[in-house]
Amino acid sequence: MPDVAALAVQLGLAPGSSALRQALTHSSYAAEHDLESNERLEFLGDAVVDLAVADYIVGRFPLINEGTASVIRSRVVNEDSLADVARCLDLGEMLLLGRGVVKERGSERSSLLADAFEAVVAAVYLEAGYDAARDVVVHQLEESIVIASQAGDTLDAKTRLRRWAEEHGLDVPVYEVNSSGPSHDVTFVATVSVGSLLASSAGPSKKRAEVNAALAAWEELSDA
Repeated sequence: MPDVAALAVQLGLAPGSSALRQALTHSSYAAEHDLESNERLEFLGDAVVDLAVADYIVGRFPLINEGTASVIRSRVVNEDSLADVARCLDLGEMLLLGRGVVKERGSERSSLLADAFEAVVAAVYLEAGYDAARDVVVHQLEESIVIASQAGDTLDAKTRLRRWAEEHGLDVPVYEVNSSGPSHDVTFVATVSVGSLLASSAGPSKKRAEVNAALAAWEELSDA
């Protein structure tokens, strides 16, 4: 069983770090035990991770432009990537989850794991400062950032679809997102419309659903 105290030391925090304990407390468990969940920390950590990755990209690749830097960051700072980091840190094994979420194997869910990593980064930020939080983020994501910077196609699906629309004299793509399911397992469905083209797809987050919808639109264009 992974040791939370050992993780705290690994992150440069005190073994009994209260912020880290909160970062590992899912809202389902917090509701059952009258505790504060990791949701506020996740909100803060989301911003810290974005800043840390942007900070690293600008320093490591001084010659790239803003557009390319944004694409590199989007390739790295996404649910799947952050969930992979959380798995490497065994966060799923350390998370405090409510009974229902445990039964549904919530500790394996990418959206939950990605949020947990962001909450952990926020805990480091609050207790050890930005430099320490940046070091954690860079240590975990540096290889992914470098790989993303070397990828051939620097445009993500949404950007490519927007540029295609511009080239064909169409309005920019419009995305409409709806959600369904319980709060601990929300599914998002995005529909993108551009010209006469309409495509839909689902995803575990609003951002991912929009990207998937853009990919679906590209598939329709390719088949046309």
